Formats: sequence, structure tokens, C-alpha cells
Amino acid sequence: MKLTELLLAQLEREIDATRKSVERVPEGKADWKPHPKSMAMGYLSNLVASMFGWIAMMIENDHLDLAAGGGGPSASTGAERLALFDKSVTDARRALSSTSDERLMQPWQLRVGGKVVDEKPRYIMIADTFSHLAHHRGQLTVYLRLNDQPVPSIYGPTADEGWQ
Repeated sequence: MKLTELLLAQLEREIDATRKSVERVPEGKADWKPHPKSMAMGYLSNLVASMFGWIAMMIENDHLDLAAGGGGPSASTGAERLALFDKSVTDARRALSSTSDERLMQPWQLRVGGKVVDEKPRYIMIADTFSHLAHHRGQLTVYLRLNDQPVPSIYGPTADEGWQ
């Protein structure tokens, strides 16, 4: 199996559960956080909604410098957040479908102020993005629970949903 096929299959497996998590974020709670050290729900939900877009960024660029700013796309309403999510999925599918395994084997760098803080082949960085997404999506489901929103079934049933 080609790397592109493997990563596209992983993407497809994660889309529905991620969408459900994003669409259940309640309106008017962007500043809510469970603890002063926690991310605000608006920031966290935008992060989860946009993370698939990182795949395209890693394929199309050789590095990202966090010191350059930009902060990524943001949304302030549920409809905007779902549009951001849909765009990130579309961009990831397009990039994975149009790249090669040779490109995925090439290194990609994460930089801060020009200093390389992480460098690995693109396919590993993309695989790590799926793990990173699972982490933040898990955080988001805790936020949903604490705000009396139904928690979607992701890798198994929840108190709100059975096996999907």
C-alpha cells in the first residue's frame, strides 16, 4: 500500500467523529474554559476544525515558522466553524490525492524564529497530526460534557451515543 493511500484512509476514518465534535460546540461559549490554564472553547474548537488543513500545509510547504504569526483561521459561529472544518478536509484530501510517496518521504520542519525545533519526513509529521488531533478532539469532548452537550461516539460508545 502506498503512503498516500494509507494517509487518505486514516483521514476518511477520522472525519465523521471530528465533524460531530465540532458541530456540537454550543454557541456563545467561545470564552468558556474548565480551568484558568485551559484553552478557551472557541480557540480549541477552531483548532480541531482546522487541523486537517495542516496536512495540506505540510505537503505544499517545506516548513512552518511559528514566530511568523498568523495564528491560523478562526471562526466565531458554529456555521463558520463547520465551513472551516469542511475546507480543511477538502484541502487535506486534495493535497494527499495529488502528492507522491516520494514527496511524503522528504523532510518537513517546524521552526520557531528560524530555529528548527522538529524535523521529520512529511508522512511522519502527518501521522503525528492525526494523534495530535485525537488529543485535542478528546479535550473538546470533555468541554462538551462539562457544558451538557452530547458527546459523540468516536472510537466506541459514549453515555450519549451507542456504537456508530
